[in-house]
Amino acid sequence: MVIRNAIKLALCIALSGAVTSFASESGKLADRAKKSLKAGRFAKGYSQLERALVASRKEADRRSEARIIIAMAQVRTMNLDFNMADSLLNYIENEGLDRSTRVMLLKSKIALKNATEKYSEAVSLCESASEKEIGKLDDQLQGNFYSECAIAYAGSHNSENAAKALKMVAKRTDDDTGIYFWTEARLTDLQKTGNADSIYRKAEGRSVEANIPYATANILYHRGKFLEKNNPAEAKKLYARCKTAFELMGLPKKAKTCEK
Repeated sequence: MVIRNAIKLALCIALSGAVTSFASESGKLADRAKKSLKAGRFAKGYSQLERALVASRKEADRRSEARIIIAMAQVRTMNLDFNMADSLLNYIENEGLDRSTRVMLLKSKIALKNATEKYSEAVSLCESASEKEIGKLDDQLQGNFYSECAIAYAGSHNSENAAKALKMVAKRTDDDTGIYFWTEARLTDLQKTGNADSIYRKAEGRSVEANIPYATANILYHRGKFLEKNNPAEAKKLYARCKTAFELMGLPKKAKTCEK
């Protein structure tokens, strides 16, 4: 009897170990996708996200599923597939999600509104968030959230709140990736308050050092737009560079925006 119970216990432990080792399949796939996307391999990264989504549903992990769908929507936003991005984000329900995932979802919705220049709607989303709840989050997520809100306020001609949000970006990020300079450049550009190109170049330098191809190419696009009237020759060079970069990343719709 003792031997039989020992065998049962050993079997339970073995099964438990097996489940633990396979429980993070969706997480592993999502991590691989994140690395692919950061390196600018969007086709591969999106395919990995789709596989991660299937794995998360097999695991019945609602939090993981939501985060993967958010990542998929972000990729769609990057390639200007706005309707698909909106559908993906609206598919996710807030109920049952943890604080971080809820804010990730909100930030992605704000980013989509900013990308489509619906700044007043983006501001409404920003103001629906609780500052107290945001303050409990990881610094990087806070910085990303306030970056999008700063851009939303700038686009809505609310310079006071844009400046406040920019200060929060400074407090919450060490700017290794250039997010502060990127945000400051967008505010300067949208509000027409100075030479945005000099700040864009600072953001570009940081994104190159951090090896984030999408961010670098996106900055080149905005630099081109800013210089179009006063320095068309330089703008043309910047557009050529961003077009090539986006094409090589597998973002054809984004590449077309650089055809000036």
